[in-house]
Amino acid sequence: MNKFTKVAAGAAVSAVFLGTFWFLYQKSQPEIIVYETHQPKVMDLERTSLITGKIEPRDEVNIKPQISGIIAELYKEAGQMVKKDEVIAKVKVIPDMSSLSSAESRIELAQINMDQAQREYDRIKNLYEEKLISAEDHEKGLQALNQAKAEMKVAKDQLNIVREGISLSNAQMSTTLIRSTIDGLILDVPVKVGNSVILSNSFNDGTTIATVADMTKLIFRGNIDETEVGRVVEGMPVEISIGALEEVKLNATLEYISPKATEQNGANQFEIKAAIALPDNITIRSGYSANAKLVLQKANKVLTVPEAAIEFKGDSSFVYILTDSVPKQEFRKQAVTTGLSDGLNIEIKTGLKGKETVRGIEKKQE
Repeated sequence: MNKFTKVAAGAAVSAVFLGTFWFLYQKSQPEIIVYETHQPKVMDLERTSLITGKIEPRDEVNIKPQISGIIAELYKEAGQMVKKDEVIAKVKVIPDMSSLSSAESRIELAQINMDQAQREYDRIKNLYEEKLISAEDHEKGLQALNQAKAEMKVAKDQLNIVREGISLSNAQMSTTLIRSTIDGLILDVPVKVGNSVILSNSFNDGTTIATVADMTKLIFRGNIDETEVGRVVEGMPVEISIGALEEVKLNATLEYISPKATEQNGANQFEIKAAIALPDNITIRSGYSANAKLVLQKANKVLTVPEAAIEFKGDSSFVYILTDSVPKQEFRKQAVTTGLSDGLNIEIKTGLKGKETVRGIEKKQE
């Protein structure tokens, strides 16, 4: 090996040794951490609760038939306005055989009684005209005949109701004509012509022929967590935002807080309702998903710092005030008293004057 090669090899070994030494030296030095810094700000803070729910009409009515039968005609469809007592549908009656038989038997009995009363009255009338009986006896015979005729009329009326669902004495109040019970918008007509329907009674709810609602009176219905329900009271203002109408904000007033919780996904929730003040130029549909914002606490023009700048230890709170930035940042620990937080910023009641610079979170190294 010549002299030049030996020198080159020695230089290479020295370079490797020095490089390793420098690398290990650098690794042994403490890393300089750089933090974000913030100036305290005077601002308004609000602690809010955002509640999910939906928009509903205050008055929503299911229209059900008073008789069982088959839908013969539909006069209205969903989306149309309807007035109280306006006809929505017509039902064709399918007579119950037991009721029909009973009504027919009542007709036969009434006919027998009326014929008997007529014959009896004719005999009494002849005797009265011959002055063989008193006027009082004549009046009793006439009364018995009129009662028999009235019973026949009632029996015929009952038979017609069983067969057709229509009263002969008052066809206007026919139970075959299904009428709206309120003024409003028809939200749904879940039946079609030809569908069978049953009346509502103590054994079943009956068939809904139409759902009608007053869409001028709307409410927001949602649920609030038990951790926040103690901070809300009836009469509080509520701001409603609707997902389908991105730029629309509606004012509402909290009018109901359930006295009893229901468990949902392992958490106790209380139902709330808020009455919505609906502008004339906005159309809201029933069932819209919506969010309600309630202001639980508010503080105006208070000194604040980002909540990430606060260090909490037990019941105490601290910030770190910048004392030097060259050659590296240095901070002084300062006890503070905190107040309201909106989740991003927090009120500082004591401990800062507002001119300090406080430490935030660590900056990411690029």
